[in-house]
Amino acid sequence: MSQHSRAGRARSWAGRRPKPAAKKRSFLRELPILVAVALVLSLVVKTFLVQAFFIPSESMEQTLHGCDGCTGDRILVDKLSYRLHTPKPGDIVVFRGPTSWSPEAPPASGGMLYRIGGLFGLPQSSEKDFVKRIVAVGGQKVACCDRRGRVTVDGKPIKEPYIYQNSPTGERSFGPVTVPEHRLWVMGDHRSASADSRAHVSDQYTGTIAVDDVIGRAFIIMWPPPRWNFLPSGSANP
Repeated sequence: MSQHSRAGRARSWAGRRPKPAAKKRSFLRELPILVAVALVLSLVVKTFLVQAFFIPSESMEQTLHGCDGCTGDRILVDKLSYRLHTPKPGDIVVFRGPTSWSPEAPPASGGMLYRIGGLFGLPQSSEKDFVKRIVAVGGQKVACCDRRGRVTVDGKPIKEPYIYQNSPTGERSFGPVTVPEHRLWVMGDHRSASADSRAHVSDQYTGTIAVDDVIGRAFIIMWPPPRWNFLPSGSANP
């Protein structure tokens, strides 16, 4: 093969090599599209599938940390499962509190970036959102307490190994309350520091919350790393 032919082929292959500058310009043009797609996907996930929440209060101690001196837990909430089945006693749920429910802790403050982050799934705290454990569902009768200081559902004491602190029996007595259909009786695991259904028995719905107000079931502690753990469901059983 002649030298002129080899030189021609070399120039031809060299001409086919992509230029670094062209690659860079192409990536910069695609970057906004990639960011937009990622934001849309995160918004869809947050709206329909999973949402992150920040726990600011101590009402679910020690299952969920939120007390003074603790690092507030960040949890993930499953928003899909309750489209397929109804909430169960023992589930830890995040819900929108009725208008008569006062916030248990002030929401975290933040600027514009904080609010934008909330739109796309970053953990937030809100005075309108509460996290509690379901103790009884529609049609069940809940009361406290039996001779051993236990909560009863339909007259039977339930197992509650998750309870952190209880106030004296006389101070926490309530009921019996028959939970209306499509509503839930909820309580915090830290019974001495939770303004839950017990504190609202004089309301229109005797302290219960609507199933439709439930955002979803908390299923995992995702932050901080030492606290990473799955949260069981349906654990409050007679």
